[in-house]
Amino acid sequence: MKLICIGRNYTEHIKELENEKPTNPVIFLKPDTAILLKKQPFFIPEFSNDVHHEVELLVKINRVGKYIDRKFAHKYYNEIGLGIDFTARDLQKELKGKGLPWEKAKAFDGSAVIGKWLPKDNFEDVDNIGFLLHKNDTVVQQGNTSHMLWKIDEIIEYVSKYFTLKIGDVIFTGTPAGVGKVVANDKLKGFIEDKEMFSITAK
Repeated sequence: MKLICIGRNYTEHIKELENEKPTNPVIFLKPDTAILLKKQPFFIPEFSNDVHHEVELLVKINRVGKYIDRKFAHKYYNEIGLGIDFTARDLQKELKGKGLPWEKAKAFDGSAVIGKWLPKDNFEDVDNIGFLLHKNDTVVQQGNTSHMLWKIDEIIEYVSKYFTLKIGDVIFTGTPAGVGKVVANDKLKGFIEDKEMFSITAK
């Protein structure tokens, strides 16, 4: 399986990081070794002093596809989830400043939280799903898929031009504004609407 991540998909998050608004989805990958094991804490890596949480809505691919037309994209997933794309922001800035790839900042071990999955049929409209992240019982990120620059089906269409999608692949659809530093003993809980999807502690 592979983790396909979409960057800069919420306008307010683009502004908070002072990035340029892209003309196409920004894509990067995480290996399966990035997945944080169930019931394990998130260990802040020793190579970063500024790891940020980025809560994201997830979709799990349920069939093989390539060059998927947008009107058929809804057939390629039937589960919606929530996760975190942990980012070593200081390392990312350093790498970006040198024009280098940022995998070391985004794809390190344990950098991808994947929570519970819900049937897509639970939602009336996948383009209007609310989600949020609590840090130590305070809401720090709040988003809705209606605010995405590229909606889920558009993402699947675009990504499948470059990568064959396989069963079990997970797409991280982008993060809303409110990303911030994680320190030891922080407790992070993610919710889709009123359902708790994950709960982790940083170490």
